[in-house]
Amino acid sequence: MRLLIVGTLKGQLTTATKIAMENGATVTHAEDHEQAMRVLRGGKGADLLLVDVALDIRDLVMRLEAEHIHAPIVACGITNDARAAVAAIHAGAKEYIPLPPDPELIAAVLAAVANDSRELIYRDEAMARVVKLAQQIAGSDASVMITGESGTGKEVLARYVHTRSARAKRPFISINCAAIPEHLLESELFGHEKGAFTGAIARRIGKFEEATGGTLLLDEISEMDVRLQSKLLRAIQERVIDRVGGTKPVPVDIRILATSNRNLADAVREGTFREDLLFRLNVVNLKIPPLRERPADILELAQHFVKKYAEANCVPVRPISTEARRVLSTTRWQGNVRELENTMHRSVLMAQGDEIGPDAILTPDGDRLDLAKTVPAVAHATMAAEQVTRALVGRTVADVERDLILETLKHCLGNRTHAANILGISIRTLRNKLNEYSDGGIPITPAGTPGEYPRMPAMG
Repeated sequence: MRLLIVGTLKGQLTTATKIAMENGATVTHAEDHEQAMRVLRGGKGADLLLVDVALDIRDLVMRLEAEHIHAPIVACGITNDARAAVAAIHAGAKEYIPLPPDPELIAAVLAAVANDSRELIYRDEAMARVVKLAQQIAGSDASVMITGESGTGKEVLARYVHTRSARAKRPFISINCAAIPEHLLESELFGHEKGAFTGAIARRIGKFEEATGGTLLLDEISEMDVRLQSKLLRAIQERVIDRVGGTKPVPVDIRILATSNRNLADAVREGTFREDLLFRLNVVNLKIPPLRERPADILELAQHFVKKYAEANCVPVRPISTEARRVLSTTRWQGNVRELENTMHRSVLMAQGDEIGPDAILTPDGDRLDLAKTVPAVAHATMAAEQVTRALVGRTVADVERDLILETLKHCLGNRTHAANILGISIRTLRNKLNEYSDGGIPITPAGTPGEYPRMPAMG
């Protein structure tokens, strides 16, 4: 993680720097806003800014926004001044920490604010196959396309590939192609020269140069305008880029990872994605299955999120009850891991007693998850299926088979031929079974007229 420390704070930030570096951060210093902006424009970049609370944080936030630089700010001061802390938060800081710094607090802030604590949690065989392939290709420089529904963990897997590559100690830069307006995306990717367009007040290094030596993740690349795709293709093929307004090519050394929640083959047919770019990116495809196709991962992830958010909210880590586990396992999770994470965060906050029960597994609207998403007919069918399942427990296969045969025969008004057809057995097998039941003293529905079928109720 890249940390930019802005200010001096009488040497107290030197201690913070040491702690941050011990936790794996790359640290750069800037004495004031102007120097900080030069660092950010110059391509060193930052995942987090640690800023002296005495500086004008609102001004720094406005400068970052004006130049479309996205980096969270944590304010820090040498006193526990509540008024200064509140003012910093209102100005746009994500957090305030007092100095001298506590090592555990610094580590927690680095992990939480920079979101570097994301782990690849899996147990299901379907996901294990994807991870095994990721491990096999991580050490190469091959471009990788990571596909899957929204919320399945594509960026987490991309970081996993990066951390196991030869570029692991170099930057991992991510850019969401869907979140940046089309007219700004080119500048974000390739940078710009001073005066290249209105608002370009200084040279700005783009994500390609910022990621040099490391990995660039093009998140949701399917949303990129087709006209910009041709410039991207050249950058990937020739390993050079042109800044907006620039006059000479700039060499770059990066590995490209890309993600999409769309079928890019369909996008190619629709003319919204270049086929040659797809071929260039799709050297290896890591396709993450949706969570509903990874049933063994659901409870593993749920328990992980319970522990994570219990610790974050300073509440006890409660076990998930048997009934709550059933609710989690039978939900389709249209929002995948992201939806499950939010649900478990709510459950940690809402749970009472010694366990997390089904009454704490809620939708964002506060309804029970196992009841809120079912229309009456579906709810009835689910209840009926559960009743049947419970009725089967503890019974022998022979008992279940006998009841199925007798109920089917009753439904067919005793017509043996029709019952045999429904059951998928021969008429001879059916007769043998009925004779066996009759010999045991079990009443059998009398045979109806040969070829007669049950009458259906009249419609209308």
